[in-house]
Amino acid sequence: MTTKNILQWVLRLIGAFILLQTLHFKFGGLDESKRLFSALGMEPWGRIGTGVAELIAGILILIPRTTVFGALLGMGVMSGAIFFHLTVLGISYEGSSYLFVNAVIGFVACAILVLLNMQEIKNLLPKKKHAHA
Repeated sequence: MTTKNILQWVLRLIGAFILLQTLHFKFGGLDESKRLFSALGMEPWGRIGTGVAELIAGILILIPRTTVFGALLGMGVMSGAIFFHLTVLGISYEGSSYLFVNAVIGFVACAILVLLNMQEIKNLLPKKKHAHA
């Protein structure tokens, strides 16, 4: 295994873990999750929708051929979390900065995965045709 492969797997595991660890709270309708999404005015659909997006992103990140797509979705989800912490919830929500710190770490892990897999995105773009003079 190359250093790049090891790095990618570490980042995949970090990103997927952060995205998937809260699903029990979101899909289980636990009080902590309901309070958070109520504070955002997004209960229950925001909680469930975010959980679905996190589930999809976490799975896609773990599959090497779809890592870049999961990472892009993960960046979107984590961007939303960071935004709401900075604008509504506060960095320290209910006395803890755990959720905010996880969102930042998840965003960074996903962003690095996107950078490492830029060729996958470039391969999807239409090829430029060169004009002949």
